[in-house]
Amino acid sequence: MRGLRKRYGPHLALDGMTFTVRPGQVTGFVGPNGAGKSTTMRVILGLDRAEAGTALVGGRPYRSLRHPMRVVGSLLDASALQPSRTARNHLLWLAHSQGLTAARVDEVLDVVGLGGVARRRAGGFSLGMRQRLGIAAALLGDPAAVLLDEPFNGMDPEGIIWTRGFLRSLAAEGRAVLVSSHLMGELQGTADHVVIVGRGRVIADATVAELLTATAGGRVTVRSTSGAAAAVLAEAGAAVTATGPDTLTVSGLGAEEVIGLLGARRVPFSEVSAHRATLEDAYLELTRDAVEYRAAAS
Repeated sequence: MRGLRKRYGPHLALDGMTFTVRPGQVTGFVGPNGAGKSTTMRVILGLDRAEAGTALVGGRPYRSLRHPMRVVGSLLDASALQPSRTARNHLLWLAHSQGLTAARVDEVLDVVGLGGVARRRAGGFSLGMRQRLGIAAALLGDPAAVLLDEPFNGMDPEGIIWTRGFLRSLAAEGRAVLVSSHLMGELQGTADHVVIVGRGRVIADATVAELLTATAGGRVTVRSTSGAAAAVLAEAGAAVTATGPDTLTVSGLGAEEVIGLLGARRVPFSEVSAHRATLEDAYLELTRDAVEYRAAAS
């Protein structure tokens, strides 16, 4: 997609949104509430019309696709189903609209682990089961691209592990996979690439490894019960911040230099290690000025 702009009344939801979801990898799509993630997905799927810019799937607009579910599968709302229908019937009417067979319905139900409850009414499903049903619907047409909005929501631990591995398997088959989620820990273990957005714009578009390296920034974590550690390192020109009980984060010195300084001054320490950044760290740092809905400090 390139240059997407979308306004709802006075609110500018998308302000030049531009990025590409590439085949063969899982792309995480993250940002604060109101950042434009859901609007972007709706524009891609032809549910909303952008005022400017283009959103293409496989080089074509969604609205031009004769059988769109064979090109791109999506899950935007796991509760968007007729509760009185069985899981199988819910998928059957979707399949018939795309010229797909009942055999394909049974196949995807087994893939997501719902084969044994295929004839139960979907209205009685838990949120995690509805998520699985939504993923099955996204797979019906065996699409080359898959868009999933918050697929981990409502999943139990086994379901989260399954979803994580399943998304990786879709990418391994050469599909383009776009996943919106607020669960940074799950994305860090799943995504190859991350697009971080805020206020309708792309803030960062990079691999997970690149984001973690940039966020770590050469910092060093030091654990010491001695109050002298901070003073010794500061005297050597390092920037030192207390980040927890007996824990310091040090910038401006490498781990070997820190060890040498503390050893020379006989300052006891239990750990000196390169700072390990997380995707959550990177996200919070990059979106600090893009949060529109912030609660008062407790």
